Amino acid sequence: MLEYIYKSPKKSAYTIILLLALLSTVYNAFLPLHGDEAYYWMWSHNLQLGYYDHPPMIAYLIYITNFISESEWGVRLVNVFCLSISALYLFKLACEMFNEKIAINALLIFSSIPLVHAGYILTTPDSPLILFWSLSLYYSYKAIFFGKTKDYFLTGLMLGFMMLSKYTAILFVAMLLIFIVFKRRDILTNINFYLAVLVASVVVSPMLWWNYQNDWISFAFQLEHGSTKTFTLHPNLFFEFFAGQFGIFTPVFTGVLFYFLLKDKLYFKENKLFFLALSVVVVLLFFFYKSLFTRMELNYTAPAYIGGALLAAYIFERYNMKKTFKTGLFIAITLTLIARFAFIFYLEVVQDRMYGNKEAVQLLQTYAKKGDHFYGDHLTIAAYLNYYLESHPKTDIALPTRFSQYDMWRKEDFLQNGLVLTRDPEEKRLQKLYENVKLLNTLKVKKGLHGEKTLYIYRVSDAK
Repeated sequence: MLEYIYKSPKKSAYTIILLLALLSTVYNAFLPLHGDEAYYWMWSHNLQLGYYDHPPMIAYLIYITNFISESEWGVRLVNVFCLSISALYLFKLACEMFNEKIAINALLIFSSIPLVHAGYILTTPDSPLILFWSLSLYYSYKAIFFGKTKDYFLTGLMLGFMMLSKYTAILFVAMLLIFIVFKRRDILTNINFYLAVLVASVVVSPMLWWNYQNDWISFAFQLEHGSTKTFTLHPNLFFEFFAGQFGIFTPVFTGVLFYFLLKDKLYFKENKLFFLALSVVVVLLFFFYKSLFTRMELNYTAPAYIGGALLAAYIFERYNMKKTFKTGLFIAITLTLIARFAFIFYLEVVQDRMYGNKEAVQLLQTYAKKGDHFYGDHLTIAAYLNYYLESHPKTDIALPTRFSQYDMWRKEDFLQNGLVLTRDPEEKRLQKLYENVKLLNTLKVKKGLHGEKTLYIYRVSDAK
């Protein structure tokens, strides 16, 4: 199979990207939305310059795909588009830096790992982050090593879009500055560098203005969300996070990449290797450090493995590790197929938070009356109601929970007569808010291998 792919790398690359996009689009139609996906879909119907939880790019992209379809697969077209374009530009960058064989191997690594396939499934701000990180990596490489004004302009544009996607995009800026200081200080005297800075600043300015108008609330949330006030060391969290990298990028690919970065000093000598290595190391070191103090999600390191896939492909070719590459590819594809299979047939085990919510909303719909308002006990439940109820009515959160975009939109008299969907029995807490609270029904669904969870439907009236 690989020999056939190597005969026409460019044609094979386009075929792989297209097939994966088509298969993922069909696959995504069989999965209910995650609560976060429904939350971001809700944003797409309330476009703003910024949001409490994240920058606005995810909402803008879903807004565009809404014109095609607002079903589950339609919402997830954002993922398919972002990951497919990322894969294409990874291949293009590898061709620019090395050759077509390394490029196709980089694409095979990228397209086979569980991390990327999770990205094809779930719509999150990581999707546009990965897209614009890939584009920024491509155009900044061309700008730095070939110096064309057009590439500097496009670098600034993509950096701006990346900052509108997720705040961790600042790590790419840090990587670029480190590279320039250590390897190319002459760029600081190049007017094109300041053109890129200006373009990026103009693109980001509306989001910064929104944050300024809202007391920098989004920045404050993200700083607190991924930080700790005590700075107590938790080595177990670090090792858990470190071990997780061998799962999302797979054991062989992670092992080879990490060994090269730790042992081989070649990337210090060659500028383009140093450029690639920095795009990996800066991200990994930042989150490894953070994981010493608090729990980090595995998807946080996703941008590192764009350059990581390319660097790993280079290592396999340079050191003639053909058998190791094939073994790694086999393991990656096997793990990905297992994960894909589990998502379709064992969702209650691998992602139980996605399981049963659609059915609960459909059950709640049978009790709806004209004039009812709809509430959840958490932002994701409220978003599920907004997405899965007929006519997509406005929804809110009835019970105290963490601050979210709902709180920024809410009016003081938001509690009205209607229906409430909760994940726990909440009659006592609801009675503090309403004179009349009645449990209408419950829905028991699977959770894990042998457990179950219950969702509760209440009718409430006469807010206190």
